[in-house]
Amino acid sequence: QVQVVESGGGLVQAGGSLRLSCAASGRTFSIYTSGWFRQAPGKEREFVAAINWIGRSTYADSVKGRFAISRDNAKNTVYLQMNSLKPEDTAVYYCAVSLTGAASRGDYEYHYWGQGTQVTVSS
Repeated sequence: QVQVVESGGGLVQAGGSLRLSCAASGRTFSIYTSGWFRQAPGKEREFVAAINWIGRSTYADSVKGRFAISRDNAKNTVYLQMNSLKPEDTAVYYCAVSLTGAASRGDYEYHYWGQGTQVTVSS
């Protein structure tokens, strides 16, 4: 079993930056891929970024060039650096981990989810 906790959300003005953290505990050695998803009010949850334990990363087109996912294996932590934030980035951001090597963009591929952290970008 893996426990996942997100942190780092908050209120920021458009054009600003935030860094989200995703700390995993438990059987962290079983994690192959970690991903970030987000859900805005009235919208479906959508993929943001993912990284596997080799370091290969994938991004949604909407955040390419603005967001960067990274990891610190020693701390069992994954980060999402969010730059040039836009009001449309406002959402609850969720971190999820997968025990499946093929996991990437589909939320169904992830086994454990955090509680989410709110990111609000004001115009």
